[in-house]
Amino acid sequence: MRFDWLKCSLAAVLISTYPALASAQVTQAAGYTPPDDTPSIRVGATIFTDYTFQQSPEITDADGNTVHSNAFNVGRAYININGNVSHIVAFRITPDITRETGTGSSLNGSLVFRVKYAFLQANLDDWMWRGSWVRLGIQQTPIVDFEEGIYRYRFQGTVFSERDGFLTSSDAGASFHTNLPQNYGEIHAGFYNGEGYSRVEPNNEKAFQIRGTVRPMPMGAIMRGLRVTGFVDEDRYIKNGPRKRQMLMITFEHPNLNAGFDYLNANDRNTITVLETHARGYSIWATPRTAMGVEGLFRFDRLKPNSSGTLADLRRNRTIVGAAYWFPHQGTVSAAALLDFEQTKNSGATGQPPTQKRTAIHCLINF
Repeated sequence: MRFDWLKCSLAAVLISTYPALASAQVTQAAGYTPPDDTPSIRVGATIFTDYTFQQSPEITDADGNTVHSNAFNVGRAYININGNVSHIVAFRITPDITRETGTGSSLNGSLVFRVKYAFLQANLDDWMWRGSWVRLGIQQTPIVDFEEGIYRYRFQGTVFSERDGFLTSSDAGASFHTNLPQNYGEIHAGFYNGEGYSRVEPNNEKAFQIRGTVRPMPMGAIMRGLRVTGFVDEDRYIKNGPRKRQMLMITFEHPNLNAGFDYLNANDRNTITVLETHARGYSIWATPRTAMGVEGLFRFDRLKPNSSGTLADLRRNRTIVGAAYWFPHQGTVSAAALLDFEQTKNSGATGQPPTQKRTAIHCLINF
């Protein structure tokens, strides 16, 4: 499956909306109140913590004993700094933690901060539909951050496309976003280094990524939560080494249920001496919830890493089930605790990693 229809559909949406974009400026009415240009800055924090017990495979300690690995961890510690220079110019700076693993480093094993987001944003609401902007710097990529806003369980682990290494949630680049009229959807497109925020750009190749999201029934009482999303990532490792991703996503949001389906298609050839690989897979997830703050988490991922060669029969299945409690709050802050079980199993080829089984308690603070 080449997803040529998806590329053509996205291009058609862009072409059809261009005349409206060009004429979207609205004449100021009598009694118009100018926007507030008072500079402002806001500081917040995001923390993921967990205790994880690994049932299998077992490990061997320094004395040769067979034991179950278990640890207390801090998976994420953001300091979010958001600011506005005016109603047009905004910015964000977000450092994140990572484990230092450099050999010989005095910080080996320590948690150190690195930049996850650092970008300038120019808001275009004065000339286009509300929600239109351009960004330059290290920023969210179009598809991962979008899905995380619906999935909500990033503090348990990354979404399917990022978990298996196909996409990254942040990268350095320049992007454009706009909403479609009457809440029918949105478009987010940009050029990025393609290596992700944690790696240096090694050459001249850049990634073009575009996401188009349509809300078929924006005025419906229930079905307004339904959205259909197409995504394309055109990139290269080297001049003749494609790195391509196409995704189709269907999501649904409701006060009692969030759910989603992802289909991923990927082509990779990172050197001219190896054959191109073709991976494909899907993820299905649902998070039913009650008015008391209790939620369930059910997710199944299935990946075929390569459709040809010695790994043509390999399958990787991931199952996640859990129960969460979201604490009462006011405003946009959030706090939650999740008890979950995760199993990752490889089958269909010899020499693959053994089945992994983990039970964990995950906690979230977002302020």
